[in-house]
Amino acid sequence: MSQRNPSRWEQIVAANPDHSTWYVERFRAMAARGDDLHGEARLVDAMVPRGSRILDAGSGPGRVGGELARRGHTVVGVDVDPVLIDAARADHPDATWVVGDVCEMDLAAHGIGEGFDVVVSAGNVMTFLADGTHAAALERMRAHLRPGGRVVVGFGAGRGYEVRELLADARSAGLVPDLMLATWDLRPYEADSDFVVAVLRVG
Repeated sequence: MSQRNPSRWEQIVAANPDHSTWYVERFRAMAARGDDLHGEARLVDAMVPRGSRILDAGSGPGRVGGELARRGHTVVGVDVDPVLIDAARADHPDATWVVGDVCEMDLAAHGIGEGFDVVVSAGNVMTFLADGTHAAALERMRAHLRPGGRVVVGFGAGRGYEVRELLADARSAGLVPDLMLATWDLRPYEADSDFVVAVLRVG
């Protein structure tokens, strides 16, 4: 059996074991201050009817998926970091949280056999994956879609993963762009945009 290549996030945590706890507390503090942390969830919520099935791929401590569950959707979140998943379970008990690598997701193995209307991967998740695993992650996202479902990924430029690479990896995973945005509040994507939100469909 080949050994799994650790993600960039796992490498950061290996170098600084307190990083995950710091990350959890940072967002808890922002939420306690009343900061607006739900731009991603608002976009995804607008894409689907109430009560839809949503997969939060690379969920972290549940900021996006937890809000979508609060809005009445059935949410499953997956993240490779058990500290983040423990925080998601504590803070957002209305969703289901699974420890796992988005590049190897097989939720049927966890008893979750039904597909999803949307798979969302926010918070720069794509830039924290191991080199060369982005297409595999997108393929796993596509594999968990219901017919007509869509994948939404968002990340910042200049973090080691280019938009042209995303589009090539999406194509190899059987996904094509429906909509390209520069922000989660629906501003259009331009060649010099420093952020991308890509809405992808099977094609």
